[in-house]
Amino acid sequence: MKKKIILAALFICLFAYNAFALSEAFKNNIYNPGELKPVDSVLKVKIGQKAPDFTLKAVSGRVVSLKDYDGKKNVVISFVPAAWTPVCSDQWPGYNIVQDIFESRDAVLLGITIDNIPTLYSWTNQMGKLWFDVLSDFWPHGAVAEKFGVLRSDGVAERALFLIDKKGIIRYIDVHNINQRPSLETLVRELEKVEPPPAGAKGSQK
Repeated sequence: MKKKIILAALFICLFAYNAFALSEAFKNNIYNPGELKPVDSVLKVKIGQKAPDFTLKAVSGRVVSLKDYDGKKNVVISFVPAAWTPVCSDQWPGYNIVQDIFESRDAVLLGITIDNIPTLYSWTNQMGKLWFDVLSDFWPHGAVAEKFGVLRSDGVAERALFLIDKKGIIRYIDVHNINQRPSLETLVRELEKVEPPPAGAKGSQK
């Protein structure tokens, strides 16, 4: 496990150096909003509390509710501000290299933005295959981000991570500087703190 974490961290460092030079698919398609206020919201939840439930539609067509994972999976929620922006388009593909670490901790990842389904469909297709569900918090606009207290004054979500255990309790929160990608290594360390699946059990995404 430690070797996987080290390799993942090294990969992310290299990936971050010039992520978009690696993908011609994004050339001239990324909107750069410039430097933004690092955090522009007030959290409505805290570690140790029950996470607010929600139901959202995924790009895949699935309807996903947080309560679906109660007693079954640990859940990491990744809020990002907007499709077709630099850091967001860099952050989510990075999670592909740690899918096996998520599975080893009986965890799933849910990506959430305030974009509509057609926008997310186009964006994620050009991003390449993602192993996790990408959910639209478009309407009612930003309602789930608002529940967690990560809806910014301009109507987009913060760049935020929430780790929720199988009992629905929030175990970790990172409302990150919106201009920077959260540390993958830190997230992996937090995942390691949750109870692993029973010996012999095989992790799965859903």
